[in-house]
Amino acid sequence: MSKAWVSPKHLREYGMLGMNCRNVDFINRYNERKLFPLVDNKLKTKLLAQEYDVPTPGLKFVVREQHEISHIERELAGLESFALKPAKGSGGKGILVVTGRQGEQFVRSSGALMSIPDIRRHMSNILAGLYSLGGSSDVAIIEDLIAFDDCFAGYSHEGVPDIRIIVFRGYPVMAMLRLATHASDGKANLHQGAVGVGLALDTGRCLKAAQYGRPIKLHPDTGRALSDIQISGWRDILLLAAQCYDMTGLGYIGTDIVLDKFAGPQLLELNARPGLSIQITNGRGLLPRLRHIEGLTRNRRFRTEQRVDYVMRQFAEDEPAPKSAAAE
Repeated sequence: MSKAWVSPKHLREYGMLGMNCRNVDFINRYNERKLFPLVDNKLKTKLLAQEYDVPTPGLKFVVREQHEISHIERELAGLESFALKPAKGSGGKGILVVTGRQGEQFVRSSGALMSIPDIRRHMSNILAGLYSLGGSSDVAIIEDLIAFDDCFAGYSHEGVPDIRIIVFRGYPVMAMLRLATHASDGKANLHQGAVGVGLALDTGRCLKAAQYGRPIKLHPDTGRALSDIQISGWRDILLLAAQCYDMTGLGYIGTDIVLDKFAGPQLLELNARPGLSIQITNGRGLLPRLRHIEGLTRNRRFRTEQRVDYVMRQFAEDEPAPKSAAAE
């Protein structure tokens, strides 16, 4: 049986950004090491967002020590729904989403039930560093649960979708929508089986969609046509993503944004080492856009609104290719 593959030459022609180039030319060059803790720790990110008036899900409380878990039922007594997550977790690991209560039991997004002892055990694992980067000790964050926006009805299964936007030097350069599936256990994680939908940077409409790196047209659980997706309020979402550069000082970041039915766009978390799968969902490489932004006159000090309007014009999908920065 023949195997389909793409040569390195063709990948370069497509402008695909590889891991080594990403690490050397963009992460190492534009992200100061001392700033990494601002995004590697979700609690620090949330507190920083509050300082800069960047909307983010409300923080209920934090569990820092094992002894606090013994009476956690008192803290949870008034909460019908919440998200429990490790501050230093990555890839969606350790995130527990509770959507309601059934007597003394907690209802997860999948419909499974959990007891107070189950919650205690999960918190204890978080504090012990089971889900943290490098296995270091951690803290547990309990925050408001995002209210599912009606615009995503039928497009996400057992979980809230999020929007990943790559921001380079304050300019959004590529975006995708990540839709939870049964295979991903309600998490918007592509490696676990979530669906990635590439989004046009000028309009927020669907370009292409993929699951496990393969093109798809319908959501695998709901059967909805993914080509119908177009995100409303798109410019506001790009503004929120671009603002995260001003907030952190990191030149190359992945911003994860969710849409709340009542509160609008909310920053969920940031990533100083965003993955490369966004290129597959968009059907194009990141490198030409990154090099274009690098080529802009360095002494320009555009405001957030100007940077967003620039990329919405520059990378409009009806244009065959990015214009030369020298022509600007």
